[in-house]
Amino acid sequence: MRVFLTGAAGFIGSRLSKALLDRGDEVIGFDNLNDYYALEHKQRHLSDLLPQSRFRFIKGDLSDASELRETLSKLKPDAVAHLAAMAAVRYSVQHPLIYAQVNVQGTVNLLDAARHLGNPRCILASTGSTYGKDTPVPFKETAAADRPLAPYPASKRAMELLAHSYHHLWNLPTTILRFFNVYGPHGRPDMMPWMWSQMIRKGEPIALYGGGKLKRDWTFIDDIVAGFIAALDKGLEYEIINLGCSQPVENLQFVQILEELVGRKANIVDTPTPLSEPLISFADIGKARQMLGYEPKVNVREGLARFVQWMRQENLL
Repeated sequence: MRVFLTGAAGFIGSRLSKALLDRGDEVIGFDNLNDYYALEHKQRHLSDLLPQSRFRFIKGDLSDASELRETLSKLKPDAVAHLAAMAAVRYSVQHPLIYAQVNVQGTVNLLDAARHLGNPRCILASTGSTYGKDTPVPFKETAAADRPLAPYPASKRAMELLAHSYHHLWNLPTTILRFFNVYGPHGRPDMMPWMWSQMIRKGEPIALYGGGKLKRDWTFIDDIVAGFIAALDKGLEYEIINLGCSQPVENLQFVQILEELVGRKANIVDTPTPLSEPLISFADIGKARQMLGYEPKVNVREGLARFVQWMRQENLL
């Protein structure tokens, strides 16, 4: 299978690319290499991809609709894996405009290029934060998800709805995957596991919202990649599917596990919960199990052990 994969230099996109290459697929990686975080980390993500003969990297931007259409027309991929996005809930509160430009308009540009190509199967990465704060737990895909708490999840929900219109009007086969709190080796430096690990080692204060009682459905990168590939192979017409671990963990417990692994006590500062933060994220993964054979295999304790080991190997901790 020839896969056009956006966000190939990112955390999840690079690990998905690696898994696809390992099983014999051809990957065309597309990324604008922006400066949201240091380029050295993106170069690390790409380091085990660029030497492979079945990987081709293209530096490009989702904002350029004509470039996308021309690129897809020339390369004729069998599938589009769309992971490129502006991420991070709290950053979106400070910089809302870019989320509409990248996550909404950029996705429409990609979908439009795909439908002119002849409707390759499209798998789009979304987020469990679309459910907001009032959705009954565990979060089911049938929930309205119409009260996002920040521009980031709002932009992803808009992307989902636009994707449905492309499926409805032009029969573009599309699967939306809502990721829940992804972590693991090659994670981003702005994400909590990375930041908290380094803060604990340095003795820097860690702000825990609401006394650390907020719960997150931490999902290991390998499980996310396995679910994504299952959706890619399935080629569904239009579905929204949760990919999580379905075992929410209190942030305080998460930090306590990191303390054990790093070998130092955290300097915890109790901080009021921002309006952008839900009290819990909790994926109902029944649909993923039924439709994709998805089954998360790595719990938080094991996943964090692997993550900390990787951080040390890379001299990041």
